[in-house]
Amino acid sequence: MAATRYRRFLRLCEEWPRDASKQDRDLGTFMRQRIAVAFREGENTQIADPEKCDQMYESLARINSNFYKSKFPRFQDTNFTGVTAEECRMVLNTDNLQQIEDAKKGIWKKLKDKFSKPPEEGSKD
Repeated sequence: MAATRYRRFLRLCEEWPRDASKQDRDLGTFMRQRIAVAFREGENTQIADPEKCDQMYESLARINSNFYKSKFPRFQDTNFTGVTAEECRMVLNTDNLQQIEDAKKGIWKKLKDKFSKPPEEGSKD
């Protein structure tokens, strides 16, 4: 029975899309890593709690098939801020987040350099 579960999870991994714009923060990548750890021995892995394993698979399969998106359709493609899903994806893109971090570091570094300068030699008392 573990072999069947393993194959189901592998099929789910194949179907699950990877978001290249999120590099190390992608849910698909994280899921693949967790499945690799959980099924270290492949089809021969002994599962401690088969019910929990099946429950997890069913939950992930529902997310992958957009079950809840179909069950609860949205009338608009925006959220409470008025930002569309595509704009959110652009903001959460790894490159954009890196630029934001660099900008923050730039300001911090400027302040640090400004206040950590050694006193000038001409102002000795």
